[in-house]
Amino acid sequence: MIFTFLFHQEAYAQKNNQSQKVDSLLALNQLHPQQDSVKVMLLEQIYKGYLKLKDANKFEEYVDKTVALAQKLKLRNISGFALYRRAKFYHGKTIFVKSEKYYYLAITEFELAKNLDMVGGTYLNLGALYTAIPDYAKCLEVNQKAIAIYEKLGDESDLASCYTNLSAVYQSLGDHSQSLVYLNMALKIFANENAQSRGVAVVNELIGTAYYEADPSDLEKMGILPKDRLNVALQYYQKSLKVADYLNDESIMSSVRKSMGDVYDTMGKKDLALSTYQKAIQISKNLDDKSSYVDCLYALGKFYQKQNDHTNALALFNDSYKMADENNLIELKRNAALGLSDSYSELKDYNQSLSFYKQYVALRDQIFNEDKEKEITRRQMQIDFDFKEKDYRYKQKITGIELQKQVLLANQQQQELYLKQQQLALSNQEKSLQRLTFLKKQLDLEIAQKNQSGKFERAKLQAKYETSLRDKQISKQEQQIKFDWRIKIFLSIGLALVLFIAGIIYYNQRKTKLLNKVINQQRQELEQLNRVKDKIFSVVSHDMRTPVNALISFIQLLENGNIDQEKLSRYAATLKHNLSYTSAMMENLLNWAASQMQGFYPDMETLNIHQLLNEVMNAVLHHADAKNIEIENNTNPDMFVKADANMLSLILRNLISNAIKFTPRNGLITLSGTNSDNELFINIADNGIGLSDQQLTHFNKTSYNGAGISTLGTEKEKGTGLGLILCRTFIDLMGGKISASKNNLNGTIFTITLPR
Repeated sequence: MIFTFLFHQEAYAQKNNQSQKVDSLLALNQLHPQQDSVKVMLLEQIYKGYLKLKDANKFEEYVDKTVALAQKLKLRNISGFALYRRAKFYHGKTIFVKSEKYYYLAITEFELAKNLDMVGGTYLNLGALYTAIPDYAKCLEVNQKAIAIYEKLGDESDLASCYTNLSAVYQSLGDHSQSLVYLNMALKIFANENAQSRGVAVVNELIGTAYYEADPSDLEKMGILPKDRLNVALQYYQKSLKVADYLNDESIMSSVRKSMGDVYDTMGKKDLALSTYQKAIQISKNLDDKSSYVDCLYALGKFYQKQNDHTNALALFNDSYKMADENNLIELKRNAALGLSDSYSELKDYNQSLSFYKQYVALRDQIFNEDKEKEITRRQMQIDFDFKEKDYRYKQKITGIELQKQVLLANQQQQELYLKQQQLALSNQEKSLQRLTFLKKQLDLEIAQKNQSGKFERAKLQAKYETSLRDKQISKQEQQIKFDWRIKIFLSIGLALVLFIAGIIYYNQRKTKLLNKVINQQRQELEQLNRVKDKIFSVVSHDMRTPVNALISFIQLLENGNIDQEKLSRYAATLKHNLSYTSAMMENLLNWAASQMQGFYPDMETLNIHQLLNEVMNAVLHHADAKNIEIENNTNPDMFVKADANMLSLILRNLISNAIKFTPRNGLITLSGTNSDNELFINIADNGIGLSDQQLTHFNKTSYNGAGISTLGTEKEKGTGLGLILCRTFIDLMGGKISASKNNLNGTIFTITLPR
């Protein structure tokens, strides 16, 4: 009740803050009379605020004002987004006629703004709308337009969304093999962009559904044998669930788990089906989409009905019926009415059975009449769809031929250009050759003139003088080069020495830091061990003295012989309780001491977890019976793991005893287990008082070593505080892990993870 109150308080505060924000925007709007871009942005923020407040009338009023002013100022993107949000608003309320109208108005604005990305996105939303109506011909048309835009923009992600929409059309028409073609195209794009994206989760779920719902003829086209259908569907559901868990997308998690429950039920794996249905209900309960929650309730009810558990089935069908009626989900209400009729019939309540059967017949006839009209429309739409798809493929083929012609023409033009370039290059080479010939002849003429003028000797002397100057310059340059080379050698040696010394200093500092880190870690471990030692001495000195003194006093009373039978029984019960606590304390102390000895290793062997848990339950059953606590072992009888039997028994006994200690009377402790490829998980869940957030954070740290602190149980039961320390120590010795988390209802879940 406290948590519910806090939640409502927080929601109220958020709504109040949003309302204040809208009021401040309205005030700013009043203070700004100019009809300019600032005014448009204020109006835009106001209608967004009313949308968050879910005030539909005010939202539409300010959308109209925003669109009118944005169109006047030619701010087409702003007017386009306002119309787009109004269309999405009606789309969410399934008012498809108005939604379609405003989607097309938004497209007009985005086209004027040349915002192709939003034009494609709006066509994509229209595709989803036409699928829901359904109008498959229009769905194909708008998706083709979106595909053309995204191909032009090179937007692979939204292109994959178009393929996903088209696959949904084929699934609705019952053509699962063709649906799979589009889904594989979409999955390839989504996976290349991000293997952990929501698109990958959605498409894997749809592929699983395609395989699960496919008939033998579809399976043959898919290349799958009928006997492999369920396994293949389950593999794709598991892939989808893995990504959904990573993204914490509860909508997909709920839907996939419900589908997996159907597959497990069909396979005959009843325990897996039950746990999967329950998890789906738990997740979908808080979702906005109530149809998913109703569907999960009905699925679990059908499961219980097949198991002849009509009491549980009746409760689930009843909840499903009420939710379907509140949310006007006619088909789900019809299914729930039939389920209620069958369950009441099995429970011999024929009046109620007849009443719900009459409701079922009325709902069935209503849906049948609607389905007849839809079937006629659907067949006509399928004919239109096939015609348009063939026309689309023909246009694609024609476009491909035209594209090939354009490519050939471009290649031909490129070759002609290349030939022209070669001809131009040859022409330039000829001109260069002619110029060189001219220059050679000119040079020859000049030499002849110099020879004739008698200046040859002077030129020779001048050349000799210049050669002498060059030789001197070369000599100076060589000396300078040698000097520079020596300087470089000295600098290189100096730099190498500096780097070497710096390296030694860095190595020594790093080594010192590592040593300090090791010393600090060892110091912390020694301090922790010292605290545990002090706790042990405190326990031994105090908690062992009390039961021993009580035993001595009891013996003295017996020796005196002056005690009646009632007091004798009461004192004996108290002494037995104290000695039981002392025995458990001594066992934990001895086991902890053994674990601290060097050379203490686990004896690993293959263990049956179900049998081991039954043995541990029998050992602590008298404690549970004393508080009327029920312990359920829900593990699979065929679940095995390699571990040390004594260590694992001690760990389980401590955790179950701990759960009994902190669970009030009439409580419930649930033992369950799951397998993965390489690990086994054992869960001990109670609905007791639970650990605090601080205690959970401290316990889940890898460095946790405990401090021997004990807390009294729900009926003042005492403890040593060494149980969890001992569990962590033995789990580490067996190469496993232990963690704690809050139970969704109340209490704590301890999870043991062991390698298989």
